[in-house]
Amino acid sequence: MRQLLQLTHVSPKRPYSSWRRAGDFVIISGQLGVLPDRETTTFVQGGTAAELRQALANAKTVLGEAGATLHDVVKASLFVLDVDDFAACNEVWLETFSDPLPTRTAVAVAQLPLGAKTEVELWAYAPER
Repeated sequence: MRQLLQLTHVSPKRPYSSWRRAGDFVIISGQLGVLPDRETTTFVQGGTAAELRQALANAKTVLGEAGATLHDVVKASLFVLDVDDFAACNEVWLETFSDPLPTRTAVAVAQLPLGAKTEVELWAYAPER
């Protein structure tokens, strides 16, 4: 199995990889709704839906570094602080993904890193071209 490591500009230095390739799959670490290219962690304003929209934009960047796209995503994990935000998150989801939609696990959690309201992890099927 060939493995690659690539760090991205959307997250500070951390003890894990932004993405890894495992065969034809690209797995990206959880993405938060932080604004890229900032010296400090700055979340986008506007609540959970806005944070998810930014997290997915950050995910798109990381996927691109790995040679994948949002259309290649086959599995997602979505974490939110408040179960009442799922409807708004679903709207953002449908703005971002088209058919065939990726499978998804959505979980309400007690806390997320850095005070985030949402986090998303994606798996893409993207054979090297």
